[in-house]
Amino acid sequence: MAPKVLVSDKLSETAVQIFRDRGIDVDFMPDLGKDKEKLAEVIGQYDGLAIRSATKVTPTILEAATNLKVVGRAGIGTDNVDKEAASKKGVIVMNTPFGNMITTAEHAIAMMFAVARQIPEASESTHAGKWEKSKFMGVELTNKTLGVIGAGNIGGIVCDRARGLKMKVIAYDPFLSDEKAAKMHVEKVELDDLLSRSDFITLHVPFIAGVTENILSAENLAKTKKGVRIVNCARGGLVDEEALAELLKSGHVAGAAFDVFKVEPAKENPLFNLPNVVCTPHLGAATTEAQENVALQVADQMSNYLLTGAVENALNMPSVTAEEAKVMGPWIKLAEHLGAFAGQMTDEPIKAINILYDGVVADMNLEALNCSAIAGIMKKANPDVNMVSAPVVAKERGIQISTTNQDKAGAFDGYIKITVVTEGMERSVAGTVFSDGKPRFIQIKGINIDAEIGAHMLYTTNEDVPGIIGTLGQTMGENGVNIANFTLGRSEVGGGAIALLYVDEPVKADVIAKLCDTGMFRQVKQLQFDVA
Repeated sequence: MAPKVLVSDKLSETAVQIFRDRGIDVDFMPDLGKDKEKLAEVIGQYDGLAIRSATKVTPTILEAATNLKVVGRAGIGTDNVDKEAASKKGVIVMNTPFGNMITTAEHAIAMMFAVARQIPEASESTHAGKWEKSKFMGVELTNKTLGVIGAGNIGGIVCDRARGLKMKVIAYDPFLSDEKAAKMHVEKVELDDLLSRSDFITLHVPFIAGVTENILSAENLAKTKKGVRIVNCARGGLVDEEALAELLKSGHVAGAAFDVFKVEPAKENPLFNLPNVVCTPHLGAATTEAQENVALQVADQMSNYLLTGAVENALNMPSVTAEEAKVMGPWIKLAEHLGAFAGQMTDEPIKAINILYDGVVADMNLEALNCSAIAGIMKKANPDVNMVSAPVVAKERGIQISTTNQDKAGAFDGYIKITVVTEGMERSVAGTVFSDGKPRFIQIKGINIDAEIGAHMLYTTNEDVPGIIGTLGQTMGENGVNIANFTLGRSEVGGGAIALLYVDEPVKADVIAKLCDTGMFRQVKQLQFDVA
């Protein structure tokens, strides 16, 4: 059955057609997002939800979204999506950070010009029939110092455009390397240095509570150079608006240009109606080109995920490109199977999960593989857990996750080994992917094996003594259980041994009891794996 997507905001018809062309069943209801009750009624039918800003993806909506796998936001901001609730529900949240980069950067430059030359006020005055030429004395941008807070995608474009305007560009960004700064031809500085030197300051960071929240606080604003002009086209809440208003009134700050506000829609604000303050209603991405770009991008991203498993620009899961998905698919499945084995074999609370990647797999996207392995482990306790929600569940339970990768150290081109640690024991299992693309178990409890993985399996442990194979075969046969594959392994002659049986259907409890009653087995455990 084809995946089904709901478009609940105003995306372009071209974007909707992308879903159709990819074979996805799509319902285009551009006004539905405003009706939260109706949305909650119908959302259970859909695998994907494509939105802009009008649709609010709340915990209530997510609770009703029984089949939802992905929410795609056409744009950067995802404040209208409860990402924590989505993660717990196992729903991927994607945005489109690149489709409106140029548009937002251009708006910041335009706002800089507008506040430098007081264009809005001069326009209003001229429309009123006044000719107040001497009133609107501006400043040039040439040779001025521009301080850029956040030199990522959008901030980087602003840096480039500002250099073209012959401005001196300095940047504060903890993630900006010296090499990248040199390549961008900007000077990397600390925040206090930027505040004291900049003639113009522009912000291009996300809002992160306790991190970038009020990065231009009253204290930091007081450190700025007298006569500075401040531009914010990034996110509301980055600047203490009341403190800025006071500095504008005192003349310490010469002007401000804001496209975003702490509370939106902004009906009132401390910055409103102050002289030389330019305000726009969150227009950073509001160009025809940008709106089309992000709509097309979100349709492509959601289609790629629903059809191929490729994860692009996800905010709550590691990204996996379409090319990676093709190569990593069998390894991701293997990681899940290994996790499922360890999880089903572990009855005590798990304290730690250690994952080793060897050989070719060590160079793959380990974050995605980790998520799959953790999901496999956690499914015993919560069958609905998936790659998105599993790390959240593990963190809530205080489980420590560690990862090691190493060059090829064994007989296989690559393998994954998972060790689960509880208060009283450690249990490990390893596996690889053969050239046919099929995952295999290659080691359990340190015993080497070669076991094909099936939906229904039976695992036994015993002493290495004669009669084990006969007892297993006879008991299965007498009770109508067909064995598809039978694998044995032992630590040494007469030592500990294991058996893995791949059977056609689940083994009934009374059959397991009969095996236990023979006295030949230390442990008999039925296992289930999702091999679809």
